[in-house]
Amino acid sequence: MAEVDPMGDSEPVSQDIIRADGHVNRARRAAVTGHEGQTVWFTGLSGSGKSTLAFAVEEALIARDVAAYVLDGDNVRMGLNRDLGFSPDDRTENVRRIGEVCRLFQDAGLVVLTAFISPYRADREAVRALHPDGTFTEVFVDTPLEVCEERDVKGLYSRARTGEIPDFSGISAPYETPISPDLRIDTGQAIQDCVEAVLDVLFPDEAYS
Repeated sequence: MAEVDPMGDSEPVSQDIIRADGHVNRARRAAVTGHEGQTVWFTGLSGSGKSTLAFAVEEALIARDVAAYVLDGDNVRMGLNRDLGFSPDDRTENVRRIGEVCRLFQDAGLVVLTAFISPYRADREAVRALHPDGTFTEVFVDTPLEVCEERDVKGLYSRARTGEIPDFSGISAPYETPISPDLRIDTGQAIQDCVEAVLDVLFPDEAYS
């Protein structure tokens, strides 16, 4: 795979910023970890099972000596993105920031797994564009809205229905389903089957399936 500029095509605000190039490329990092860096982007409605699946995949990868880490939506909003709300602009910025973090993790040779609603297709495609070909996998956790509402693990849907939570994806704000995801997951099946489906896409070699 050809080396690409990991900074992508975006331009910094200041013209006084100059990229610093190191001496270690992606191939040498992969030689240390034993695998290429990857970003696995789980998208779906609140309560669809994104975090549950991401953490299960992380555990399975670590058990196979694959360096992996989960970036969960709520966890990231407690730190890096704690200054952002849930307006359309803030949601876009939330995804942009975490997309840049994923690109860095991936370039470092890790398998980074995200669990974000990320409701807008354009935002998800912008994150994909940051990554070298073959290193970004969009996984659509395709759980119907009614099932997510029945779960209502965090009690958010009931509050959104009464207007207590504005800009709630699937209720008072849009969720744009992926048109051609790399993998569609039906969480009605056993969690282990879901995990194996992700592993088969990431590492189709028999050693990782």
